[in-house]
Amino acid sequence: MKNKIIKVLGLCTATLLLGTGCTKDFDKLNTDPTAYNSETFEPNFILTSAQLSYTGSFDFSYETWRGNLIYASTLMQQLSTITGYWAGDKYLLNAGYTAAYWEKAYPDQVKPVSDLLKITADKPQFKNLYQIGRITRAMIMQRITDLYGDVPYFDAGYGFYTGNYFPAYDKQELIYQDIMKEYEEAAMALDPAGDKPSGDAFYGGDADQIEKWQRLAYSLLLRAGMRLTKVNPTLAQSTVAKVIGKTMTGVGDDAYLVHDTKGARATVNRNFQVLFGGPERDQVKWSAKVIDLLKSTNDPRLTKIAITNTVFNAPAYTQITGGNSSFAAQKGMPNGYDQSATPGLGITTAPGYTTLADYSQPSQLLQRLDAPTFILTFAETQLLLADAAQRWNIPGLGSAESLYNSGVTAAMTYMGPYSPDAVVSATDAAAYLTAHPYSAATGLEMINTQFYVHTATMFDFYESWSNWRRSGLPVLTPVNYPNNVTGGKVPRRLPYPLIEANTNPTNYQAASSTVPGGDNLSGRVWWDKE
Repeated sequence: MKNKIIKVLGLCTATLLLGTGCTKDFDKLNTDPTAYNSETFEPNFILTSAQLSYTGSFDFSYETWRGNLIYASTLMQQLSTITGYWAGDKYLLNAGYTAAYWEKAYPDQVKPVSDLLKITADKPQFKNLYQIGRITRAMIMQRITDLYGDVPYFDAGYGFYTGNYFPAYDKQELIYQDIMKEYEEAAMALDPAGDKPSGDAFYGGDADQIEKWQRLAYSLLLRAGMRLTKVNPTLAQSTVAKVIGKTMTGVGDDAYLVHDTKGARATVNRNFQVLFGGPERDQVKWSAKVIDLLKSTNDPRLTKIAITNTVFNAPAYTQITGGNSSFAAQKGMPNGYDQSATPGLGITTAPGYTTLADYSQPSQLLQRLDAPTFILTFAETQLLLADAAQRWNIPGLGSAESLYNSGVTAAMTYMGPYSPDAVVSATDAAAYLTAHPYSAATGLEMINTQFYVHTATMFDFYESWSNWRRSGLPVLTPVNYPNNVTGGKVPRRLPYPLIEANTNPTNYQAASSTVPGGDNLSGRVWWDKE
């Protein structure tokens, strides 16, 4: 049984002690043996804080709202909305929104986990906590570099220790080399006979906690290796060969964090905190792309994840009642429409429009404030291995078909942490695979379309965007909204925050001037080779 209690008091303590740069009692805190310091502070609290922050910031989901939802979810055509400030599927630039992830991730995620590594290094009693910290920092930094490209990495989060508060932007190729090294070295160094970190919100309390972390690390290594499909296929293949037999073994290995409403804003699910608010609760829907994919294949997930004509209970608006979850009733909202009456732009002029309430939205089985945030799943791992098997002949990997079938089955049956009622039965999953057998001729499209649907149900739109940039699949029909900044092409990266031009100008100028395609939504990160 997973123990995923969020220690709010511990989080606050960690933030106060480690997030503050100076204090009027600095000397006392560094000399008084009864005061908290790196020797007396409980570092497990920092791990909990870093893990929770990775699911989104504490201040009303600031970067989750802007990065994961407004941009990634809609430009990937997994969610759709007519809300005016949701700029993603219109390919419009809101520099404040595209900067949000950077501005929150470095202080709220990178800084705490970097402190964790400093505090636990060379301390045998924290041997495993240290290695988990290495994995966590690499995972955090991988998302940042996937979104922006070259970013501060090697010196990031260590300014208090090094005095370097304005670090250089490291090349993404070097970042990836180190991230992959960290995953592998930490996995090998984890000791099942060692400490069991109590602050672990992913696997804490599990009897095989450390073994699960080893499998998670190798699964993260697989994901990092497969990012290199276009830019370094040789390294991608060798990385896959390296992790065979070491990645997740079933949905019981899925890494996720269970949220808790008792901590109020600080501990609830970040995505659904936003989607329960106004105007999102009425205007954010599943996209036509996702719903049409599910309906065209009679996918049993549809009635689990989607519902129409719902009622949000006042005054809190944090519960969904009523609605229609039948298969036939589901209808996705097309992307690129707004609230105007302009033909071809206003949603009321869209083909097949009836009422806004008739468009499908995330169901009550998924959309809850105490719903989990999924970090990485067995289904993702199997689909990545299937992709590798389809592309390359790697001894010992297995067939693309068997890995695909395993991945699809897991993607359909993994939703128990949302709700027991959200689970698709193994029988229904098997029937789906029988009706839609794997075909090598269209294998990569089938694999990455399933990855696309799965990450949508996870609400991990960051990862969906990264995998789409890597694979180019599924094929999306771009939106060409008036005055968009990409020439009607799906964005490839987030531009650097403009504040960096003032606070870290030399390093910012050096990095922004070398982005392939320019420091804009059309530029490309290193591994996203044309």
